[in-house]
Amino acid sequence: MKILDWYILKRYLGTFFTLLLLFIPIGITVNLAEKIDKILANEVPFIEVAYYYVDFTIYFANLLFPIFLFLSVIFFTSKLANNTEIIAFLSSGVSFTRFLRPYLIGATIICFGALIMGMYLAPSASQGFNDFTYEYLKRGKGAAETKDVFKQINDDEFIFATNFDPKNRTASNFSLEHFKENVLQFKISASRLSFNPKDSSYTLSNFEKRIVGVDSDDVLIQNRKLDTVLPFEFDELTPVSYIAETKNFTELNEFIAQEKKRGSANINRYKVVAYKRWSLPVSAYILTIIAVAVSAMKRRGGMGVNLAIGIAIAFVFVFFDKVFGTMAEKSTFSPLIAVWFPNVFFGVLAFFLLRKAKR
Repeated sequence: MKILDWYILKRYLGTFFTLLLLFIPIGITVNLAEKIDKILANEVPFIEVAYYYVDFTIYFANLLFPIFLFLSVIFFTSKLANNTEIIAFLSSGVSFTRFLRPYLIGATIICFGALIMGMYLAPSASQGFNDFTYEYLKRGKGAAETKDVFKQINDDEFIFATNFDPKNRTASNFSLEHFKENVLQFKISASRLSFNPKDSSYTLSNFEKRIVGVDSDDVLIQNRKLDTVLPFEFDELTPVSYIAETKNFTELNEFIAQEKKRGSANINRYKVVAYKRWSLPVSAYILTIIAVAVSAMKRRGGMGVNLAIGIAIAFVFVFFDKVFGTMAEKSTFSPLIAVWFPNVFFGVLAFFLLRKAKR
């Protein structure tokens, strides 16, 4: 690696980490100022608050790292342009493509770290961040799906309940249907289902089991109350809305496959989380190329113009990301297209800006 590569690479990485160190304390301060009343009112232990802000730092650093990377590249590249250093590089016979190489090396280093963090470290931080939020800051607001829950729990059985209570582990108007080769074999109904954690059994109130007859009448079994074992874990039936964010790469793939089999209404939300873990590192490459193309030219307005253009592009990127992600979560719009469309759009933009910058 030549002197030029080392020079740009050190500026690239140094500016990025400096920007992170500057903005993270600001983000913590703003968040603390907003949440301090609830934290004091709920008498949250100091150690819990400390752990929360460690998780907060990792959670948002992982979420916003492409934007931080984009702005840091615009910042130090604009300084190079204003100091006419880029003109000196290119005048010495270095092509613009060759000039771009250390930027791509830097993006590779950061994106590899971000990919590992997103797959394995950020899920743990997300767990702590969201658990704290719902336990102390959003008391009374449930994070789980609890109304009219319908699930396929295995290849042959389906359950339904009008109301789940994850805290007390109860369900109302519960039913379980067992099929064999798409033919209903029996149906279990109960006005109330209660989970017993001591022995992992269930108590069914006003129990009724109807066995479907083939050549004769149905068989009906009734009990006022029955303790029995059922083929599912209660907590698996009502996962919290942020459950996908808390699972690492392997766990998330298994969870999505399981929820897809169960017919979960939130499957698109889980797929958006999975696809974003791959798309965010790729977006860093694209935003790096756009940042260099925008800021490599010395402008009359100086660094301020480049930063203004960069911030505008960053906001458009975030807007696209949020809008298409929400569309996929709330409708039948393809999660794969929703997550990757911003990268495709800005990838095309990067191509045209790079061609213009080479001229």
